[in-house]
Amino acid sequence: MTKPLMAKATAVWLIDNTTLSFRQIADFCGMHELEVQGIADGDVATGVKGFDPVANNQLDPAEVEKGQKNPLHKLKLKYNAAAQGEDKRRGPRYTPLSKRQDRPNAILWLVKFHPELTDGQIAKLVGTTKPTIQSIRERTHWNIGSMTPIDPVALGLCRQTELDSIVQQAARKRAAEGGVMTDDERRKLVSTEQSLEMEDEPRMPSDFDIFTKREEEEDKSSVDYSDAESFFKPAGETVHDEDDEYDRR
Repeated sequence: MTKPLMAKATAVWLIDNTTLSFRQIADFCGMHELEVQGIADGDVATGVKGFDPVANNQLDPAEVEKGQKNPLHKLKLKYNAAAQGEDKRRGPRYTPLSKRQDRPNAILWLVKFHPELTDGQIAKLVGTTKPTIQSIRERTHWNIGSMTPIDPVALGLCRQTELDSIVQQAARKRAAEGGVMTDDERRKLVSTEQSLEMEDEPRMPSDFDIFTKREEEEDKSSVDYSDAESFFKPAGETVHDEDDEYDRR
């Protein structure tokens, strides 16, 4: 915990009850200096009641005195052992109620296009539970017939950087295990930007390609080029013998 609770209300109280500079208050409350100036001018936080950080055990009175005497002094938040580690999120990601109905579609998309991701990674990414992911993997979910795979980034359930980071972790894990990946799997394990820049690799010719090429070669070899005149004449014309032409004259 590096910032005080109710930062805007704390800034209101410090402006009204101390002579601290706007920069000192802004640094302590995690705000911009112009925003603090707007609070002092009455343009920002109108109607917000001040929150006393000294009485609420967030700021030592000695720190306020030092800051008022020295404009360059930076206020330090009072140490609270009970608040240590509170800024770290625990458990699955919180998903707003308005987006929870879209979460199964995002899980289906991840299961379909990134099967290398573990249930724990998917649960952390979109904020769900492992039994829900397992039911969608096994297609036993009660609403599986109505689901449509949709990118969780497009649904706003996660950021593209978070998705790319987890995909890269899966790629490193797969490489460390020494598993052989197909081209499709390798494209799934890279980020969106990298996959767009990848060039198609040459593929082995199929039986159909070999048969077609052989057929074309046979057609070319069947043409008779022994008669030079028939080779150079335009199509549709017939070749007449010179003696026949002379007789007709």
